[in-house]
Amino acid sequence: MKIVCSQIDLKNSLSLVSRAVPSRPTHPILGNVLLVAEKGKNQVTLTGFDLTLGMRSSFTAEVEERGTITLPAKLLNDIIGHLPDGEVSFSFDEEELDDNPMVAINSLSGKFQLRGVRGDEYPELPTIDTDDKFLLPVTALKEGLKSALFSASSDETKQILTGLHLTRDGDSLEFAATDGHRLAVAKISEEIETDDSSNFALTIPSRALRELEKIISTSSVDDFVSLYVDEGQIVFELDNQSLTSRRLDGAYPNYNQLIPKTFERSIVVDRKMLINSLERVSVFADGKNNMVKFNLIASTNELNLSVEARELGNAKEVVNVEITGDDFQIGFNIKYLMDGLKAINSDNIKFSLNGATQPVIINPLSGVDMTYLIMPVQIKD
Repeated sequence: MKIVCSQIDLKNSLSLVSRAVPSRPTHPILGNVLLVAEKGKNQVTLTGFDLTLGMRSSFTAEVEERGTITLPAKLLNDIIGHLPDGEVSFSFDEEELDDNPMVAINSLSGKFQLRGVRGDEYPELPTIDTDDKFLLPVTALKEGLKSALFSASSDETKQILTGLHLTRDGDSLEFAATDGHRLAVAKISEEIETDDSSNFALTIPSRALRELEKIISTSSVDDFVSLYVDEGQIVFELDNQSLTSRRLDGAYPNYNQLIPKTFERSIVVDRKMLINSLERVSVFADGKNNMVKFNLIASTNELNLSVEARELGNAKEVVNVEITGDDFQIGFNIKYLMDGLKAINSDNIKFSLNGATQPVIINPLSGVDMTYLIMPVQIKD
């Protein structure tokens, strides 16, 4: 192998694929990245894979001799990240019989030698044997993931709830995630282009989608992400980058039946004003007490917020709101509440409520069609 490439191209691709390299690999080679140089295409492809999530990135390079090698991801990142802008060359003798050849890395600032492992020992990424693909607008993905992904469970024992349920139905995408305490659903209507007219419903690990968020974060609003699906795997592709992940097995809960259809009272409030007030009173919320009390005063259209920490003190604030219904008191987990409010992109929001122990629905009054369901916390006398 002998290649010459741009330091910035190499650094960017390496940074991307390294996110799929485990910090504590179950096998030493999984701590490496795979580097493949193709002479005919004058292209270098990097791959990181932890046997669950795989990430791949390609860039143009001058390939004098093709080759394949794996190199320690962390050490390679440290080396390339500290090199100055300019050309970087990689070379090693493919005819060398050693299974762990020494790779020479040269730049304007110096020379390095790094011990590698031959590429044929690296596990292959799962492939999807289909040319059928769905083209998903980047704007729809950004909005849907921001609106729902935060509600997925971080508890690995909950399996299916650690993912986001993505549904295509006609000309819309629906994103849904729940951890059992809250539920976020976002419906994005777009002109979804595809090679066929079929719909889909699949549950994708939240970790994979957080990486997808990073990939599309700098993309143009006119870009589309290609989605390939089979029974066990999914692949997202955008330009020269791809992400491969397993699908989560099992039936996702029928979340629509959890959402109440009628309500006894409602609150309309300025979202940013409420967030600011909650952030101030939350200084008294800790691991022992993370509840904020809402006390609705219908006659004055006031929402009294309060957080109490018995050993420290308490905080109270009054927020002007529009109340429909009677006086009422209810408690929320302040973190869950703040997560939902920050995911909404609307100046004003509406709380729809029934009893003090029944689900509460929060909707934006403009922007993305989003529903956030949060279970109240019981207030102890």
